[in-house]
Amino acid sequence: MVSISAQNIQNNPGSNHGNKFEQLGTILPTPNNYRTASGAPGHDYWQQRADYDISAYLDEDKLNLKGSETITYYNNSPDELEYLWIQLDENQQSSVKNAGYDNSSVLPKQTSSSRLSASELPAKDNGFGINLEKVTDADGKPLSYVVNKTMMRIDLPKKLKKGENFKFKIDWNYNIADRMKMGGRGGYEFFPEDGNYLFTMTQWYPRLCVYSDFQGWQNHQFTGRGEFALTFGNFKVKMNVPADHTIASTGVGKNFSEVLTPEQLARWQKAQNATEPVEIVTLDEAKKAEKSKSKNRKTWVFEAENVRDFAWTSSRKFIWDAMPQVIAENNNKVMCMSLYPKEAYGLYRKYSTKAVAHTIKTYSDFTIPYPYPVAQSIEAANGMEYPMICFNYGRTEKDGTYSEGIKNGMLGVIIHEVGHNFFPMIINSDERQWSWMDEGLNTFVEYLTEELWDNKFPSKRGPAHTIVDYMKLPKDQLEPIMSNSENIIQFGPNAYSKPATGLNILRETIMGRELFDKAFKTYAKRWAFRHPEPADFFRTMEDASGEDLDWFWRGWFYSTDPVDIAIDKVTVATPDFDGKANAREFKYKVEKPALNDFEDISKIRNREDKKITFYTDKDTSTQDFYWRYDRGLENVDTTKEYTIKGEAAENLTEKEREKFKNLTGYQIDFSNKGGLVMPLILEFTFEDGSKLNDKISAQIWRKNEKTVSKTYFFDKKLKSIQLDPMKETADIDTSNNFWGTFSEPTKFQVFKDRQQQRARGAAPGMVNPMQAAGKKN
Repeated sequence: MVSISAQNIQNNPGSNHGNKFEQLGTILPTPNNYRTASGAPGHDYWQQRADYDISAYLDEDKLNLKGSETITYYNNSPDELEYLWIQLDENQQSSVKNAGYDNSSVLPKQTSSSRLSASELPAKDNGFGINLEKVTDADGKPLSYVVNKTMMRIDLPKKLKKGENFKFKIDWNYNIADRMKMGGRGGYEFFPEDGNYLFTMTQWYPRLCVYSDFQGWQNHQFTGRGEFALTFGNFKVKMNVPADHTIASTGVGKNFSEVLTPEQLARWQKAQNATEPVEIVTLDEAKKAEKSKSKNRKTWVFEAENVRDFAWTSSRKFIWDAMPQVIAENNNKVMCMSLYPKEAYGLYRKYSTKAVAHTIKTYSDFTIPYPYPVAQSIEAANGMEYPMICFNYGRTEKDGTYSEGIKNGMLGVIIHEVGHNFFPMIINSDERQWSWMDEGLNTFVEYLTEELWDNKFPSKRGPAHTIVDYMKLPKDQLEPIMSNSENIIQFGPNAYSKPATGLNILRETIMGRELFDKAFKTYAKRWAFRHPEPADFFRTMEDASGEDLDWFWRGWFYSTDPVDIAIDKVTVATPDFDGKANAREFKYKVEKPALNDFEDISKIRNREDKKITFYTDKDTSTQDFYWRYDRGLENVDTTKEYTIKGEAAENLTEKEREKFKNLTGYQIDFSNKGGLVMPLILEFTFEDGSKLNDKISAQIWRKNEKTVSKTYFFDKKLKSIQLDPMKETADIDTSNNFWGTFSEPTKFQVFKDRQQQRARGAAPGMVNPMQAAGKKN
């Protein structure tokens, strides 16, 4: 499926037409009972479910996380399952258990001593990755399993049939990685100034792969690039941590009265109805906790319903503030919260929680009303997303100041990561296969949200002109958007910017906001809490808008062609009222009998078949002139030439000339140099300083994908023509988008029209064979 989907299949590749506007029928999967041709889930749509009950123990001294989980897996598919596939994402940090997706490497021009060491062959175990202590059924009976790098297959004692569920347990532990040095999404950050840690526990527990109607098991290895395909379920999680830590996580805290001080609990209650963020854990309390380093422990309990994942964070450094945001469409009061160390106080205290509230409100307007009770932004010097919680950056200088770039970058990453609650945490696409369905769609709505935060916000992804440098790259450095995550070189532009830009072009330039917004919201509603695929998105956008967009998906998503449309030439002409219109005439000969070039085998055999009597032989009244003419029974001279002479057109009257005397015609010749078709957006500037604009749909290229012409008539003189004046189409070469020098006008003749009544199929004025023979029958 991957190789077929990534190809821009064309039926007529050698032609200058019939390719760009070809339908995607040869590329998209065939609709079925699970996924319809409209892009909606079918009446037999199904998906699996996995519930988790987890206990975790964070050992800060040993930098180790220990866990025990009970998983209940529900088989809602029509299939009988012999085994289950489990993701062991933490194995990517292991030197011996990772996915083994190597990258090319070269000698460095310079490097640090910490990065330099002798190559170990074979690789030695660095001590990271999941250590499986026990895998059993609900009764404690050991289960057979096999670990394949970042995936584990559990063989079931018996087949799991439709409608059944299977409960099993996994005990495990792993050493927590320093993510600031080793990279990755989860781990710890150490603060040497105060000797404390900030833990981000992500992809931290063994979790189910997705089993779906379109792919079966999604058990592609986790390489660190392509993110996740995950199954919805309910979570109950207990986290045992040092007593002076503050925890935030997916879901709702169930025992705040036990883990917060009375003062903190009172502030939490106050925050429920606040109009400004309220500090639950204050800056002073966080600074005191940094120094206390309690040896006691506390257990925090969180629960989350209908989520696809669970993440949490823990540190004694955290300040915590909160305020509610009510989502009007579903009247859902969402607690918007931020947790951050003192190093980020100057920025996060002012902006983070308000940016969270703005994001869930704006995304709700463009997609679906936010359904969860919590949305959180955690400052952890990175950017990553999970249900109801995300990790971002935004620290000030030590003196509390910050640059505009840091501020805007922080706002952008908060909006982006909080926005991921919608794509893909709720509209649950397969990130490991199609990064753009997660990152691209989210980046697009991030752009809409940034624009509504501040009209001067310097958005870097979304406006068409910002993708031009990427589109200019040689094609051997590009891949189609419809490519597997692991195989993309320019990952940011390909998975984030180009799809976001494409959607913005659809919204602003091709479809218009009203049609686009309705279709986009329809997609979100159809696939909320489900597993959409690319075809479901493409089909829904067309189904809900009435726009045939296959040409756009084909060009923008399946090809690497750029937009480069040029104004090649402008031809100018003015009216000529004094030309003499001669009567047109042409010569012709009468038609010969309408016989086939040769007698085909069916005609011969029909004549030889004595059982057949032809109708015209039975009813001789049907034997007219042409029946005889075809048999050589009528003599007609087919060599004689006849002449048709039409009437000359009349010259215009003085009054009519006055009406048209100031008209000038402009034929504009365009060429498609880049290969990607787009609308032609034109700005005409006249000698008197006035302007007019026109937009011609992309369909003008349907009969010739390389060159087209468009003619305009104006009653005042043109000074210049600008193509794509607002840079809406991501044209990579704007130097050929302007015309300001016009050639000497030619003349076009203007005469009165002669009205002729013509029956369909008639050839007025021509002599037919019957007339030539002087016959009427």
